[in-house]
Amino acid sequence: MIADVTFEKTLYQPAPNKFEAGTGNIADAVGLGAAIDYVERIGLEAIAHYEHDLLVYATHGLQSVPGLRLVGTAANKASVLSFVLPGYRTEEVGKALNQEGIAVRSGHHCAQPILRRFGLEATVRPSLAFYNTCEEVDTLVAVLQRLARRH
Repeated sequence: MIADVTFEKTLYQPAPNKFEAGTGNIADAVGLGAAIDYVERIGLEAIAHYEHDLLVYATHGLQSVPGLRLVGTAANKASVLSFVLPGYRTEEVGKALNQEGIAVRSGHHCAQPILRRFGLEATVRPSLAFYNTCEEVDTLVAVLQRLARRH
């Protein structure tokens, strides 16, 4: 982007080079290529099938937690769950899960209009992916069962 620099002035290259500061993000490009290769080896159809099965498994587990309210139960949805647990702020549930190694989002997820349609301001949102396991879902459910028993 720079043609010349002195103590008195800086001369920029003409467009479009003047907008290309520094070295391109080569590491991310290589990483993206490796990630695409990895996903192609597994296969998008296999990933979709696994994530759907994991969603069904997790939904069944969450439905067993007393008082837990699932939000968004469409038949052909992505492998994301949203829920609230009576007696707890979403941040408290997120912290309890985090202490067991389960990462979730808690809060409004920049989706206040739809949350308000359901009469809520926030939910807990675990997102399931092809690298997650049923054992991790079992841990999620066990923590929520423990929390539900306390209230």
